This record gives sequence, C-alpha cells and structure tokens, in this order.
Amino acid sequence: MAAEPGDLAGAIRAALGCTPEVAEAVAATATARDYSPRAVILRYGDPWTHAWLVTAGRAHALVYGLDGQMVLVHEYGVGDMFGALAASDLPPLEADVVAADPTRAACVPAADFVMLVDRHGSLGLLLVRSLMQQLRATSARMVDRTTLSAPGRVYAELLRLARSGDGQLIRPAPVHAALAVRVQSTRETVSRAVSALERRGIARREGDALRIVAPQRLEELVV
Repeated sequence: MAAEPGDLAGAIRAALGCTPEVAEAVAATATARDYSPRAVILRYGDPWTHAWLVTAGRAHALVYGLDGQMVLVHEYGVGDMFGALAASDLPPLEADVVAADPTRAACVPAADFVMLVDRHGSLGLLLVRSLMQQLRATSARMVDRTTLSAPGRVYAELLRLARSGDGQLIRPAPVHAALAVRVQSTRETVSRAVSALERRGIARREGDALRIVAPQRLEELVV
C-alpha cells in the first residue's frame, strides 16, 4: 500500500533521525513499499537500480552455503539502507534480500539517491553511519561463527536481542527457525538451547515475549 507523502516523510525522519528538510527531500523522490514476511525484496543477481531505506521491520540478505544451509550475510533494520547507494557501478548483490518481518521501505531511484546525497551532506553522513553499523554487525557474526559453539552463538544472540531493549525482555520471542539463520545453526539446536535455558530458570516465556531472567548466567554460557 502506498503512503501519503507527509506520512512517508515522517517515517523517513523517524528512521534516519534527519532534519525535516532532508526527510521531505527524500520523500519527494521515494515510493513506500510494503513486504510481508519472507517476501523477496531483491533477488540474487538483480541489478541495483534503486536504494532502499527500511522504515519499519527487518530484512535479511541471505545466501545458501555449500551444505545447503541458509546463511545470514546482513540484517537491515529501521534506518538501514541497501541497494544502489553510490554513483559508481557496483556488482549485483550476491544474496537474496528477504523481509524477515512485515517490512516497509522507502524506495528511491539510484540517480535520485545519488543526487540527494550530493545535495544534503547530512544524508551522506547518515549513510556512512548505516554502513558502519552493518559492517560491525557482520564482523561480530563472523567472529562468533569462528570462536563460539553452536549453543554459544544462540546465547550470544539472545543477549544481543535483550540488550537492544531493556536488557531482559525480548519481544516478540524469537522464532527458532529465524534465530537459527541468524546464528548459522539448525532449528533443532536452537530449540534445545532455548529449552535448556528455560529448564534452568535463566529464561522464561511471558506471553509473546521471552524474558532473560538471569543475564549474567546467560553470559557465562557464551562459549
């Protein structure tokens, strides 16, 4: 469904933390696009003709490993940008970008996005911030994959999710299959790891949420 220009500008401003002027300029060239969970936003090998700014939800850049297991390359949350973000010709993304939740994004033609970055220096700084955050998150996942056991990766991700809120409550509770993709493991491994936390009183279900009752004890399990 399409958003009214004013609504789109407000969503862009909230997502980026930019000035009203910049938000209005981006909204004037953007189209709001909605994606249901598991909807493909970009397919492997698609040319980059547009830039996307996530204003609600999350999207994953996914590839399949040699063993057929799905691997998370990037996660794009609110305020993150992907696609045609530079003036130079870039090779197509070697991954599928798929909505992880109900997701809304502002979609801007590549030439317009480059023009906006050229005219609004603050937008360029916000783009750099977005890319640096993505790089840090990707680097952290790579370190976890090489230094932690499969259960340890599950526990580390649960800690990250909890710390992105109040330090304890994860709402909604992570879906085991989705969590398995994030930590490059199997759904069965995730299910066993989370069940073990619940049995030991380290975590408990609260409606649609998962509460980390003892974060310090959980941190001790990240090995």
